[in-house]
Amino acid sequence: QLVESGGGLVQPGGSLRLSCAASGFTFDRYTMGWFRQAPGKEREMVSCISSRDGSTWYADSVKVRFTVFRNNAKNALDLQMNSLKVEDTAVYYCAATLFPGSCIEPVYDYWGQGTQVTVSS
Repeated sequence: QLVESGGGLVQPGGSLRLSCAASGFTFDRYTMGWFRQAPGKEREMVSCISSRDGSTWYADSVKVRFTVFRNNAKNALDLQMNSLKVEDTAVYYCAATLFPGSCIEPVYDYWGQGTQVTVSS
């Protein structure tokens, strides 16, 4: 099970930190990812982090602004989002896959319910 939290309404230029609590599987064996889906658009990868060495990947649109963290001891995944833009508005999902270092959506086995992030003035 994956449960996201931390979403909300923020002004452009602001920050939010999303969290994902994992349970029911061996967290430290899974590559973890953040995905998002904006209204009328397909779901897209935001960031992912490997289980082994903590390698990270980011979509070009969020590089430098977003940072992904994982704490294997606490079965937790976070996404620090800075300098938020209106176009970051979306439902954000965390997800897990056993494929090492994969950021490809179809291989993700477990998904959270999502948390809404709205960036608006």
